[in-house]
Amino acid sequence: MSARASSPGLVERLWDVVHPPRTVYAHCDIPCGIYDPHEAQLAALTVMRMDQLIAEAAAPAMDAKPDDRKEFQSKLARYTTVKETHAERVKSEIRVIWGDYFTPDHVKQFPQAHDLVWRIMKQASKARQGTNLADAQELVKVVQDFAEIFWQTKGAKTRRVPSMQKSGGEFVVPVPP
Repeated sequence: MSARASSPGLVERLWDVVHPPRTVYAHCDIPCGIYDPHEAQLAALTVMRMDQLIAEAAAPAMDAKPDDRKEFQSKLARYTTVKETHAERVKSEIRVIWGDYFTPDHVKQFPQAHDLVWRIMKQASKARQGTNLADAQELVKVVQDFAEIFWQTKGAKTRRVPSMQKSGGEFVVPVPP
């Protein structure tokens, strides 16, 4: 394709002078409009489950076979990797919703939202760094608080339903009108 064919022609340029293009704003790079805190909630429950599995893992006895020790170390490494990955996923999912979906009007409506997002980021880091089940449970709680606010910004009421996951816990879901 020639440079002439790919650049705007005289007619298009004149049209733009007479009818200037409007600036269009979108809330994200691809204005899909699809946001849902479900993934963040699922990731937080995964962090909690990994802490449960770590707590349940029985360390091999001092006289255990080398293969038993390796198996234990491998399980701990896998649980830790999954926990850290999902703690980071919580942060990513919340950041995307916070940065791409939330507007100044939402923050006016829910002034606690800034602090809540900050708390989620800090709590995800804390849950990632340790294996204290209470830290993971607190992460689930603050993510659920965020989910409630998110759905309220869309005019939806929420309810909590059992997650049906081995970790236990609940999901905050919108209630159909």
